[in-house]
Amino acid sequence: MEQHDYFIIARAIHLLGVVLWIGGVAFVTTVLLPAIKKLTSPEKRLELFETLENKFSFQAKFVTLATGISGYIMLDIIDGWERYLHLNFWWMHLMTLVWAIFTLVLFILEPLFLHNWFRKKAAQDSEKTFSLVHKMHIFLLSLSLIAVAGAAAGSHGFQW
Repeated sequence: MEQHDYFIIARAIHLLGVVLWIGGVAFVTTVLLPAIKKLTSPEKRLELFETLENKFSFQAKFVTLATGISGYIMLDIIDGWERYLHLNFWWMHLMTLVWAIFTLVLFILEPLFLHNWFRKKAAQDSEKTFSLVHKMHIFLLSLSLIAVAGAAAGSHGFQW
């Protein structure tokens, strides 16, 4: 296989990863959290959220990792590291920032303390805690969608 073939495979993996990852974030943000917030019992909210979140956690970690590795491979193949020095590649900066935030949360912050913090806060004030988590998801989804739109346009030559 030629280097171009490896790039095509890495791009396909990257796009599939982004679809599964950001699509999952969109589902959690626009469907799951609003539905859970409408449940009357705070105990059931937490139980249902953790059950569903645990199922999604492995997928999120796997596709975030696959997206990061495939992005690195594509950059390496095209020797595109210099793009980080130019603002017209702002979408790459944002894409990398979004990836770094999710990777930090999924692999470090959540296992170390966010999971326990969330359980404790949800037990104290379910409404306030789920509202905060929903707002954080809205913010991260918004950043993610801007990065996806910017990458789709920017990777095909669009510049501001």
